[in-house]
Order: sequence, then structure tokens, then C-alpha cells
Amino acid sequence: MLIACANVASLLMARAAQRGREMAVRSALGASPACLARQALTEALLLTVAGAVAGFLLAKILLRIFVSMAPEKIIYLNQAKIDLRIVLFTIVISTACGILFAFAPAVQKPNVEVLAERRSTRGISSALARQWLVATQIAVSVVLLVSGTLLLRSLWNMQTEKLGMQTKTVLTASITLGEQRYSVAAQQMEFFQQIAARLRRMPGVTALALSDSLPPGGPHHDQIYTSIAVAGRPSPAGGTGGMAAWRWVTPEYFRALNIPLLQGHGFDNEELRSTEHFVVLSKAFASRMFPKGDAIGQHLQLAFPSPINNPWYTVVGVVGNVKNSGLTGEDEPEYYRLRRDRPEDWDRSSTIIINTGAPSDIESRWIRSEIASVDPTVPVDIQTLSHRVDVMAERPRFEAVLIGFFAMTGLLMAMIGVYGVVSFLVAQRTQEIGIRLALGASRWNILRLVLWEGGRLILLGGVAGLLATLAISRALASLLFDVSPHDPATFASVILLLAVVALVAVTVPARAAMKVDPMVALRYE
Repeated sequence: MLIACANVASLLMARAAQRGREMAVRSALGASPACLARQALTEALLLTVAGAVAGFLLAKILLRIFVSMAPEKIIYLNQAKIDLRIVLFTIVISTACGILFAFAPAVQKPNVEVLAERRSTRGISSALARQWLVATQIAVSVVLLVSGTLLLRSLWNMQTEKLGMQTKTVLTASITLGEQRYSVAAQQMEFFQQIAARLRRMPGVTALALSDSLPPGGPHHDQIYTSIAVAGRPSPAGGTGGMAAWRWVTPEYFRALNIPLLQGHGFDNEELRSTEHFVVLSKAFASRMFPKGDAIGQHLQLAFPSPINNPWYTVVGVVGNVKNSGLTGEDEPEYYRLRRDRPEDWDRSSTIIINTGAPSDIESRWIRSEIASVDPTVPVDIQTLSHRVDVMAERPRFEAVLIGFFAMTGLLMAMIGVYGVVSFLVAQRTQEIGIRLALGASRWNILRLVLWEGGRLILLGGVAGLLATLAISRALASLLFDVSPHDPATFASVILLLAVVALVAVTVPARAAMKVDPMVALRYE
């Protein structure tokens, strides 16, 4: 809106300056200020109505496009429409802006002196005002362009980020049992173990595991480091501050997701039947708790469900880090608790993780059939893990597309403003250009003169835009993933794009200035 207002203001001010002689003649012939104001008001309303109608048609088309592109998780977006409130609001805003910028020059008393002299102090001040408005447009466009470019780079980094696990050959089936039918923990354990035994017979299965949650989404459980005790150390063992994530998993969890084993071993079937408690740590968790690398064999006391009479857990392995707080969140150190053949380790929700050669619709139908054969009333959500990851990236991708669209629209509007102002300046300085040519200036001298007129506006606006972007870099940082708001490459690419587009906008009036005929330019001097 700011870019549009600056654009309309600069163009209408240029138009008013161009019509200064006409208004002075009307005033000299007896037209009252009220008559001139009515004329300006009528013209402004016609421009506003025409622009509003075109804008509404374009908005309706763009709304359908954006809604069709948007991810399903944005609630109620498919119900978005241009209703009466939006129409009235837009009409009021656009009319007010249009009238303000078209009406303001008309209320000034026409300067009759412009009949005898084209250049005046008022004309110079108006020209300066137009130039500052254009510089403002460019500054705001730079902020949009830098923001859009940073978001696009952030999206790219997010999609190419290493998750620490395999996704392409993994099928997932999320199940939540009914509270009334499966109210006892033993029933819940029996159901999931029966399903797991059936699905292991499915052709192509190389590993099958169950977990209460699935990365890269956040785990169901978090706890503070200060609630974790290490045998032989004073509490708190984990230092101060920070959170640790954890999950319930079965023995083949790490093999199903191809999470690398760094030290010790993963869970095994013997530990499933043991009365002891075992835990596997992520590399980040082990590095914080055991910086000397001596995690294997250590004993941890985890404050769950209460700090009283908690069992001690034996560390049996250390595995690689896995992205566990969404695609854009900070990864948390994590540990994994073994879900044993004991009812107290189970609840109503689990995700079955199946590593196959190549997930297909046939395998999905097989999974549904096996689950239905045990209990046809249980709902199941079957997806490939790669699809789950893609869904998590949909909203950031949609936001990046929107910001990129508005950034390019802002750039286009700013360049229209540059073109309009430079064209007007060339038209105003036609006689001056004619004199320069008559006194021996070359066509290239004229080209450089006009290019400098537009170039300094672009330079001024570009510098202001970069400074404004740096000023809001802290807010930008909260929206970005693995990208610095001060990234020099981003600034360089924006400056290059701005320079190329601005050069195109300035070249057209510059070429027109080169073709000025000195005799024609001086005819009315």
C-alpha cells in the first residue's frame, strides 16, 4: 500500500505539474478555485473507480490461485472470499488515497507566472518531492525483495537439510485406539504387538518398529535437564537451562529409520523381556551429559512420572542426531526409552514404522487389511515418511511464494514510478537538452545525463532500503531457517536485480532524450 501510494502521488504530482499552464489559463479566464477543485475531484474519482474495478477483478483471480496453492492445514482458508466488508474497506482506502493525491495540487492557487516562465520555485519543490517519493518506493521494494529472497533461501535450506534418517523407503501407519474399548494398558500392548507380528510377514519389510511419535515432528515428551540425575554425580547433572526430548521406541526403531549407531548398541530382544530399564542417547544429548565420551554403561535417573522412587536407566548406545522439532525449529538433544513387553510402557497411540524396498499402494492396502482383520473399527493414517516431511514444508513454501509475489509486485510498481518520473523530467528538460545538443553535446552525453537522473534515485532508495532491512533484521531472523538476515550474497543478488530492472526502466526515456531534435526543442523558446 505504501509503494502504491508513493507511486500514485509521484505520477499525479507530475501530471499536475504538466498541467500547470492549463490551470493557470483557466484561472486567468475566470475559473474559481472551487471550479478547479471540482474538476480535480471528478478526475480523481474516475481514476479511482476504474482502478478499483480492475483491482477487484485481479484480486478475485489471485485469491483463487492462492487458495488452490495453499496447504490444507491453513484452517478456513478455502472459505476466504471477497465479501462486502472487504469491498467497502478497499473502496474507502483507495478513494481517500486517490482524492488526496489528485486533489492536493488542485487546491493550490494557480500560479499565473507559469504562463511566462516554465520553471518556478514551486515546480522545483514538486520535482524534489516526486524524486523523494520514488526513492521511498525503491526503499520499500528493497525491504520486500530482501525479505522474499531470504525466505526463499530459507525454504531451500530447509528442504535440503539433512534429517539424520531415511525417508524415501519408509511407510508409517499412525493409530489411536478407542478409549472405551482399549481402556486397559494390557489390551493396548496386545493390539499393537499383534499388528506388528502380522505386518512383519509383509513382503519387502526389512525393519519394523513402533514409536509414540515420529520425527521430524516434535516428540510427545520433553523435560528439563535439571530433572535428570547421573549416578555418582551431584544434581543437577545436566546443568542449568534447556530441554531434552524423548520417545518410546521398540528395538528396530533405529534400523527402520537408518539412524546411525555411533557407540554401543541399540535395543535388543533380550532387553524387551528384562525387568531392568535401558536408554539410548542422541549424540547431542550424550555430548552434553557426558562430554568425555564415556556415556556407555552410565546410569540415568529420569524424573518421570515423578521424582520419587524413579528407576535407574542404563545407557546402552549413542546414535546420530535426528531433526526432531519440525523443519524450522531448533533441534533438541534427545533420548530413547525402550518400550518393553510390559503394559506400563504402552498407551493408546502408536506409529508403526516400516522400512520397505519401495513403498507402494499395494503395501498400504496390505497394512489396512491386516489392521482391519484385528479390529475393523480402528482408524489408521498411512503415509510415506517423505510425504509427511513434504507436508511439513507446505506452509513455509506457501508463505515464501506469497512474499516473493508481493516483492516482485512492489519492484514492478517502483520501476513504473522510476520510469514515470524520469520520463517527466526528460519532457520538462526538452529545451535544455536541445540547447545542450545545439552547443555541441553528444548523444552519449545526453544518455549519461538522463541515466544519472534515474540512477541517483535508485541509489538513494536502495541504500535506504538496505538500512531499513538491517534495522528489522531481528524480526526477519525469527522467520528464517539457517539463513542470516545479513547474508551478503542475498544483498548482492537484490542489488543486481534492482540495477538490471532499474536500467530497463530508465533506458526508455533516456533513448527518447537522445533522439531530441534541437530545432524542434528550441522552436518555442
